[in-house]
Amino acid sequence: MAYPDNFHPLSFHPMKTVKQERLDQHQAQALCGPRSADLASQRGRLGGRWRGSALALAVVMVLAACSRAADAPVAAAKPMPEVGVVTLKPQNQQLDTSLPGRTRAFMTAEVRPQVSGIIQKRLFTEGAQVKQGQPLYQIDAASLQATEASAVAALAKAEASLRTLTATARRNAELVKIDAISQQVYEEGQASVVQAQSDVGVAKANLETARINLKYSRIEAPIGGRIALSTVTPGALVTANQTTALTTIVQMDPMYVDFTQSSTELVQLKRDIEAGRFAKVDGDKIAVRIRLDDGSDYPHQGKLAYAGVIVNDSTGTLTLRALVPNPDGLLMPGMYVQALLPTALAPDALLLPQQSVTRDLTGRPSVLVAKSDDTLEKRDVELSRALGASWLVQAGLQPGERVMVDGFQRAKPGDKVSPVEVDMQAKAERQSKPGMPPVQTAADAPASTKSAL
Repeated sequence: MAYPDNFHPLSFHPMKTVKQERLDQHQAQALCGPRSADLASQRGRLGGRWRGSALALAVVMVLAACSRAADAPVAAAKPMPEVGVVTLKPQNQQLDTSLPGRTRAFMTAEVRPQVSGIIQKRLFTEGAQVKQGQPLYQIDAASLQATEASAVAALAKAEASLRTLTATARRNAELVKIDAISQQVYEEGQASVVQAQSDVGVAKANLETARINLKYSRIEAPIGGRIALSTVTPGALVTANQTTALTTIVQMDPMYVDFTQSSTELVQLKRDIEAGRFAKVDGDKIAVRIRLDDGSDYPHQGKLAYAGVIVNDSTGTLTLRALVPNPDGLLMPGMYVQALLPTALAPDALLLPQQSVTRDLTGRPSVLVAKSDDTLEKRDVELSRALGASWLVQAGLQPGERVMVDGFQRAKPGDKVSPVEVDMQAKAERQSKPGMPPVQTAADAPASTKSAL
């Protein structure tokens, strides 16, 4: 195949003159720098000669490449991730023991009849507050009134007999002086007077018993408090001292809270106090806080009223009792509660937020500590007990160290970070308020938000 004189088979483009090639090199160098000039020179060495539209297309492509190279930004250095940290500070921490307990009424009275009869009236409102001595039931008293009248008559008869025998004894005393009667008659008269006096005493006692039974026909409240449901209705027959109570009255202000503590825990606590790890709490200042079954705290504090001295054989526990005010009647007998009992004081304690602790497959706890150069270091720790949302540190950390609590998804051990101090107390208080959004630190913010900032 024959080619034209100005056509090169390798370039497939028209050939340039030497003068035009040099001109293109100078133009490329002026526009894009030495690299474009070298490119133009290489095309010249291939013997390519550009003409027409091919020349214009090549110039446009070179200019576009130079523009992209000039506009490309220099890759910025990767910023250090922000993480939330807390600085450990020593503090005197009161150690509380949470013990299961149950409320008991301060006073409880089961109302039972002391005489037999038919219930005529119920004189109280079920569930209401009653006072001591307030009438509760009325029993039919007809038979009791008759018994009282009979006792009155018997007493009058005995007193009349006593007066007669007394007068006879006085006369016999004068007659025996002149030997008008025998000594035997005189002594029998004196004995009859003593016997009549005894009969009068018995009659008086019977009358008092009849009056007491008549009073018992009106059943009264033995104590003040809140009264329960009635187990009988008017018309029911009741008997004296029956096993079934008619109703129950409970006095609920104050209230008792009975709870138990393991003897093993008590022995371990005494050992810790003796070893100096904890300080002993003064027994006269032990205040007991109550936590209700729904997890809320009872607003009134109580005092420890009794500590058991005998361990239960079957459960291995000691019984303790607290006396708790109940002015609002919120506590009711039989409720299950948690008693928070202060047992010791931990001086210079370090509290670690629970969210900062991670555990491996064996359950061993560890935390990430921001060192002085802001580099994260994984640190194994020993934890003693949970105190609310924190752990009591036993070993592994020192006061003043910064522990990572937020931003775990953006950093790992060995990374250099930008620590941001987090106020855990303010964060917890804000989250505890209903309707309030959670506190968001800079370490919690999404990546898009932080880049916009």
